[in-house]
Amino acid sequence: MPQDPPDNDQLHFWSFIDHAIERTARELPDVDPLAMRMVLTLHRAANMVVYDLESSVHRPRGWSWPGFRVLFVVWLTGPVEAKKVAELSGMSRAAVSSLVATLEKDGLISKERAPHDKRAVHLTLTEKGLAAVTGAFREHNAREQAWAGSLSPDEQSTLIGLLEKLTAQSVHFDARHRA
Repeated sequence: MPQDPPDNDQLHFWSFIDHAIERTARELPDVDPLAMRMVLTLHRAANMVVYDLESSVHRPRGWSWPGFRVLFVVWLTGPVEAKKVAELSGMSRAAVSSLVATLEKDGLISKERAPHDKRAVHLTLTEKGLAAVTGAFREHNAREQAWAGSLSPDEQSTLIGLLEKLTAQSVHFDARHRA
């Protein structure tokens, strides 16, 4: 017998997970509700953190979250090929190329052809870029501390360990990810 549709006005960001699990378990009894809850919760939590960091720290500087990630990688690796930035940031080469064009126009990154391969591009932070990314990261890390502050140091370590275990396990089922 069909159920009445939910009152969508009563659903919110977190209650939707309960609704989704209840509905899928009812219609597809072979689904694993615990795995579903874990992935939905992980996805929502990660999106909340990223949105908060982007909107409170990076957008006020005129950067997107991916733009910050490019600056962060170039800062921490030093002069680096664009393809390596793509790999380390988990973005496509095309996305990095587009972001680099904007960051270069803004005077934050300089690029030059690699001597060993004229198709390859080396990226370096400008002085302005270095000052910008280090200043932003101080504020970024303060926000990270605010997020982490709801957990004790032991809980933070446990969560890190669990997430590392989760990602390491992905090799056993051929999970897809950017390389």
